[in-house]
Amino acid sequence: MQSSDERLDAALAAPERTPVHSTRLGGREFGEQIQSWKVERAYSTDLPEAVRAFSGSASAQFEAQLAGRDGEPAPRLYSAWAGRATGDAVRPGQSVVHAAGVNGRTLPAFRGTVRSRTAASGSDTVTVQALDGAERLRGPASLPRPYHGVLTGRRIASAPWCVDELLRQGGIHTCPPPRAPLAETDADAFTALYASLHGGVNATYGQPENVPWNGDYDWIREGAPFEMALMPRAAGLTASWMPRSRFVTPGKVFLLECWVNTALAKGNKIEMKAVFDRSGGAYGYLSGVLDIAAGTFRIYSGTQSGAGWYFEWTYSKLAALRGRWHLGVLVDTRSTGTTVLPVVQPRLTGPDGSYFAGGLGSYVDPSAAQPRAELYRVDLATDMAVECLQVTDRVAADIPSFTRDDWEQKGRWTKGAVLDAEALPVYNMPKVSGSQWDVITEIARASMSTAEFDEQGVFHWRGPSRFARVPAEPALTVTTRRDIASLTVGEEIDACRNHCEQPYQDWGGVDSTAGSVVDDTEVRRIAPGASVEVPYAVAEDEFDIGPLVVTDDSAVFTGHGVRFGTAETGGTAVKGVVTVSCRREGPTYVARFTNTGSVPLWTVTKDGRPSVRIYSLKASADPKQRQAAWWSPDSQRYYGRQQYTAPASEWVQNSATASDLAQTMLNAGRYPVPVLGEVEILHDPRVQLGDAVRVVDTTGARLDTLAWVVGTRTACTAGSAPQQTLTLRGTSYNGVPRDVGLSPDGPLDPAYGTQRTYAQVTAEYGTLAELLAGEADYRALLRATGGTT
Repeated sequence: MQSSDERLDAALAAPERTPVHSTRLGGREFGEQIQSWKVERAYSTDLPEAVRAFSGSASAQFEAQLAGRDGEPAPRLYSAWAGRATGDAVRPGQSVVHAAGVNGRTLPAFRGTVRSRTAASGSDTVTVQALDGAERLRGPASLPRPYHGVLTGRRIASAPWCVDELLRQGGIHTCPPPRAPLAETDADAFTALYASLHGGVNATYGQPENVPWNGDYDWIREGAPFEMALMPRAAGLTASWMPRSRFVTPGKVFLLECWVNTALAKGNKIEMKAVFDRSGGAYGYLSGVLDIAAGTFRIYSGTQSGAGWYFEWTYSKLAALRGRWHLGVLVDTRSTGTTVLPVVQPRLTGPDGSYFAGGLGSYVDPSAAQPRAELYRVDLATDMAVECLQVTDRVAADIPSFTRDDWEQKGRWTKGAVLDAEALPVYNMPKVSGSQWDVITEIARASMSTAEFDEQGVFHWRGPSRFARVPAEPALTVTTRRDIASLTVGEEIDACRNHCEQPYQDWGGVDSTAGSVVDDTEVRRIAPGASVEVPYAVAEDEFDIGPLVVTDDSAVFTGHGVRFGTAETGGTAVKGVVTVSCRREGPTYVARFTNTGSVPLWTVTKDGRPSVRIYSLKASADPKQRQAAWWSPDSQRYYGRQQYTAPASEWVQNSATASDLAQTMLNAGRYPVPVLGEVEILHDPRVQLGDAVRVVDTTGARLDTLAWVVGTRTACTAGSAPQQTLTLRGTSYNGVPRDVGLSPDGPLDPAYGTQRTYAQVTAEYGTLAELLAGEADYRALLRATGGTT
């Protein structure tokens, strides 16, 4: 139910009602010009109609008939050929906000955008149709497909993670979004890694590298900084990611950040580390380490397995105030030489909004120096719940110019979605096609979940357990004495599903193997300060791969990499000068090389050949197709065997998930659940999809039951009261059949097979007189005396 207040509740309960509404198009109020309006919401799915509440998406639709004003007819003002000054208010794509209520009090009823407008010439009516937030998700869907899940046999994502990613593509966020997903120029900020950790270690930008074992962590929503967090089961959980951009040191200013809940901790520390690939097989690092017990934040700079240096800042609130903290490490690696002693600063925002920007730490000890190198990997070691890990290059011109508003992304995003608990673990990301809304609907059907936008424009994703938890108290009670104008109760055999099968893909025993190897055919020149983009073809069944590794001449390298030389014929190998980035566009792998130095460089091997080698990976075999099944002998005794086999889906990838889904469907359809259709009630703007409503009929069917709202339609014509019609699905069946006093007839007529043939009759009776004397009637004549023949 929508949140209400005492005045609206009293108005809805009052004997007399005065309906009111508000309709805004393009931010302008059109309420007085509305001749009629209608709002419809319902779940849509390919499951049997009677059990359709258990999955699918819901797109609310709004329709209004608009009249003209000031003596001008509506078609002249608002048709497709009307002047822009008036017509743009109802153009396709324009915003629509509608509210309805009684006695001067309204609640949100619809928020979306115009889909179409139709002007009836010669009349004073323009019909406007609109769709809710689903219209924002009409862009092409794409999901990153790393090889690590198949390679390690560990889950990399889940249904909520995929839905969250598709929402983000449509501009709908559940946590702080990537700071800089696109860079128009090579000087702009650019997100090298973004991992929301919303039910998966897969990354929006970048790829998982070290995937933790499934039993070492959980995905939690209660207490998550924003929506969902990675929660270790013991201290010291580790994971790592490969960035999509191997930016260089010396370079610019980059930011490493995440959000944590220090109240949910198995230990006291969390560390974010950026690892840099140097010449000769050495690695450097810069990391931030938070210790909530000591109240300290340390930033380290040094060499992996070697010497280093750190600065430490102490904040008493870290130890005293547990809760949601935003943690960040700002690193300035600008230098005119080939080595840099970084300048660092911690940034923190506490649960109470307190903000801390530590003093600048300028390394002077040689052990903290960072020579030329490229970002190789980002590591995370955590004892506490963590969410929204990201790395942003070129985040500011220098550390002091990165303001608090920049740090906190104030005014740059709004939370617009709510997810459910992690479900449907994904090991191999399925290939997707169609719009983002199409794929969200597909995932909802496969996982028996629901997807919808509410009246305020907020997206809600609810898992398969949504309709299994019946609330102790209904959100609303409607009775035939006052609220219900008409009621139809139906029960059908199609609502019974007592043998349920769920197909699934078994990825056990499947590994990753080498795909195609693409060697460049051209030595490419990269001018100083310039970028070169080169597309390379990869097979559709091959996984996404990260940016090329920059190699030198210290060892023979035959993998996924590139060498940069100072001359077209080979020259000296160069590291830490060219930023290497990548992206996948369908069947194309696009490599981008940006020369940050002052002299031209070439993609060339030591002996003068093209040095770019694309090394892809694919699954070593197809997954095995299996099925999980649940059935109810008791139900089959009364209703016969009623089978339902869910459509085969790439989204169901292990036996436990398939078993849970099959059992969920069986629990829903073990016995037919009544559907209450065309329940016309007094308009109540508080009612929402998924509400549990108590229906009391004292005059007709004599029922008193709880039911789920699975569809609602409200229509109103100017001068009359709104009519609201609900479609309800019972929360349970009306007990197990007893058939007391009944002796059901069998499916076969017992007389079948007991009749004598003509030959038998003539053999027994030689004459007509004997026949007439021997049998009393025609039926007795046909009945055999010796049983069936």
